[in-house]
Amino acid sequence: MNNGASVDTRTKQLVAALQSQCLRKGCGALKQLSCVFRRMDIDYSKRICFEELDIGCRSYNLNFSEKDLKILFSALDKDKNGQIDFKEFMDLLTPPMSDVRVRVINEAFEKLDVNGDGVIQVEDLQVVYAANARRHPKFISGEWTEEQTLRHFLDSLDTPGSPDGKVTRQEFMNYYAGVSVTVDDDCYFDMMMRSVYGLPAVSSRTKNAAKTAK
Repeated sequence: MNNGASVDTRTKQLVAALQSQCLRKGCGALKQLSCVFRRMDIDYSKRICFEELDIGCRSYNLNFSEKDLKILFSALDKDKNGQIDFKEFMDLLTPPMSDVRVRVINEAFEKLDVNGDGVIQVEDLQVVYAANARRHPKFISGEWTEEQTLRHFLDSLDTPGSPDGKVTRQEFMNYYAGVSVTVDDDCYFDMMMRSVYGLPAVSSRTKNAAKTAK
């Protein structure tokens, strides 16, 4: 039993070490988790094997012992098929968020997903985000059209390096989980999201509940 507890503690330490290295650049760093995954995926199989994790960790100057690396690999490989897929990688390394933050992120996503099909596309943004696009310096200067400006915004939310013109709820959540890392206060994060996306203000009762929950 003690051995199990010891391994669990060590697992948390190893995951935290990898997580802190991946997220060390702050706000945009969580998006870089997908870049980290792709760099580790040497054979482009969209899965990371043990050897690739070893090489990847060393490239980040995380020289784990073979025993520790096996513990880390096992923690990431949730379905125990001998490989780490993208979802497993993101699920373990994404810092958890409070219910308050998850709710407002979902609220923003649902506002942007105009037709309710579960993805945000340029067509959605043309309905609810065009006014914001027209304030972008490159639109004002004439360098970008409105559609190019909206596409740029959409790509910033998409999986880095492989934007497909569609942002899923999970991709949107991943992006704002990265922003969340840099904001300590739930109420400030909520206010920021509501300001950016023009969401209705929450009642004072809801704000007080959020503070109490903390």
